[in-house]
Amino acid sequence: MSSTEPTYGILGVGAIATAIVTGLCDGVAEAPPVVLSPRNAERAAGLAASLPSVRVASGNQAVVDASDVVIICLLPADAADVLPGLDFRADQAVVSAVAGLPVVELAELVAPAADVARSIPLPAVATRESRTPVHPATSAVTELFDRLGGSLVVDDETAYESVSAASATVAAHFHHLGTIADWLVDRGIPGAEARRYVADTFAALSDELSSPEPDFAAMAQAHTTPGGLNEQFARGLDEAGVHDAVRAGLDAVLARIVAPR
Repeated sequence: MSSTEPTYGILGVGAIATAIVTGLCDGVAEAPPVVLSPRNAERAAGLAASLPSVRVASGNQAVVDASDVVIICLLPADAADVLPGLDFRADQAVVSAVAGLPVVELAELVAPAADVARSIPLPAVATRESRTPVHPATSAVTELFDRLGGSLVVDDETAYESVSAASATVAAHFHHLGTIADWLVDRGIPGAEARRYVADTFAALSDELSSPEPDFAAMAQAHTTPGGLNEQFARGLDEAGVHDAVRAGLDAVLARIVAPR
């Protein structure tokens, strides 16, 4: 382990925190030291048991005291309760993964720490395969997520909040796939086989999505034969207003994120 490695402290050990720790430490030759809060004790203990550079602290303040970079992975309501009771240092960096917590409010909660940034990590950081939106581009936040697949710097906070809203579409995507699988089941395909078929169909498209500059319109066109079945289905969704509903849903999520608290 390099002596120049920063110590990362993580407040809140849920699914995203687990993905960050896994990406930082699993299979990495020089994994950085990571200190976890005891919140979600079983998950934290499991990470510490499987990853040598990870340990669990006695409490949230002990995490802050031991860390060069504090990563906040708390739910918004929990962050509002927990952060005011902690003493941060001026020489620390803070990276927040808390939705809807603007930089100015974050800075007030963690003062005197002034090196603060926001991020929207996804589960794919566990395998270092996801670029993470960050704002602003502090050295601490970009260094962290460059270890985990790369940083997508978003300079404007309103645009950043829009990216945050877009990240709320994942569950809907899986509901879409589930609807297709359920339709097959209704027509006699066994459930496990229907779900496997749908999963395989869309997993096969992953190479197209890994393009450095994906063009979704071009991808759709490549899978559309004039007068064909893909064209019919896509037109039906458009005529039903599905894509307008997606835009309206994103507008509603964004309005919730930026609403005064």
